[in-house]
Amino acid sequence: MTHTRAARRYFVLASLLVALLAAFLTPGTATAASLQEVTGFGSNPGALRMFRYVPGGLPAGRPVVVALHGCTQDAAGYGTGSGWIQLADRWGFSVVLPQQQSGNNASNCFDWFQSGDIERGQGEAASIAQMVDRQLADVSGDPGRVYVTGLSAGGGMTAVMMATYPEKFAAGGVVAGLPYGCAQAAGSPYVCMYVGATQTPKQWGDRVRAARPGYGGPWPTLTVFQGTADYTVKPVNMTDLMKQWTDVHGADQVADVSDTVAGYPHQVFRDPAGNAVVETYSITGMGHGQPVDPGTGSEQCGAVGSYFPDVNLCAAYRLGRAWGLG
Repeated sequence: MTHTRAARRYFVLASLLVALLAAFLTPGTATAASLQEVTGFGSNPGALRMFRYVPGGLPAGRPVVVALHGCTQDAAGYGTGSGWIQLADRWGFSVVLPQQQSGNNASNCFDWFQSGDIERGQGEAASIAQMVDRQLADVSGDPGRVYVTGLSAGGGMTAVMMATYPEKFAAGGVVAGLPYGCAQAAGSPYVCMYVGATQTPKQWGDRVRAARPGYGGPWPTLTVFQGTADYTVKPVNMTDLMKQWTDVHGADQVADVSDTVAGYPHQVFRDPAGNAVVETYSITGMGHGQPVDPGTGSEQCGAVGSYFPDVNLCAAYRLGRAWGLG
């Protein structure tokens, strides 16, 4: 009996060893990708941390998405909750996930309202730009297909990156965020968030143009998602984002398309050449957060959690489709 048990143990262990060796030696065996931290990506004047997700076997020449978390969040939680990591596997692109540090902001918010962090070549904006350069070099990504998006404070920093480094980004997606220079226009980040700033479209556009003096374009296109019941970042900020970026693109503020997507009001604004330059989604009844639609369907992505409400529309999916990622 003892010899039989020993023989069985030996057989099981030998079988496991053979299976492991076969998996290891088989050409082309895929390994599961995971979030990894990258250090030494530049001078990092904003003292941020860089994380990234690269699907296994990703070929050269693929797009890069920069995804910026909201306050109290971190890179890993935002990458999963928003659905960006899920879509990276589905469609084949890499994701850069900057992470704030509590030493910069006690609530882990990106400092979209601090002058030293929202100017080209300075602070957090410069750190994120350095992450983009490092990622493109490491994965041989397509420099013409880099996109930036974020939630709340990450949405505010998305507008910062679009304004200060427009040559690096083909498009941006702001979720419950704020226009560039809003805190300065309103005199306070809280006035900006809760009330909004009084600016004409040209005044809003001038703030973007001043962030990159002498730059003649092309400018990133913009998509905005905003909950109508958001009491943290009031819906007026989506209107102001629309005014700012239509003006930058030389478009008027009259929607060329007004329809619904998944039952929610959706508008498209086109430039004089007929190109869609600003797109807005007004998520009826949603509070502060990033829209998700968990599931395995072709249009579904994301995971329900704090600031990730299931509204049967996944913002990351809509952005990815608009950007030609999938």
